[in-house]
Amino acid sequence: MIFEKHENGISDIREKLKNKAKLFSKDDSGQGAAEYILLFGGVIVIALAGLLIYRSYFSNNTSGLNATQDISSIRENVSSIY
Repeated sequence: MIFEKHENGISDIREKLKNKAKLFSKDDSGQGAAEYILLFGGVIVIALAGLLIYRSYFSNNTSGLNATQDISSIRENVSSIY
């Protein structure tokens, strides 16, 4: 008699845990937000990598690449056309 109560109680607990596990596995309410966070994180990493690669182009150093000079020469060429 005592053992039957424990067996019924344990089976009830197992059944409840199975039901909770099924509900938990079907819950995908935060999945879209997590995917957007990962997407934007990937875009930021790629942008930072690009900035690190082209850092010498945007800085004013003696490497021969200078964005300021390139922009001014483009403006001069465009203004001479018109």
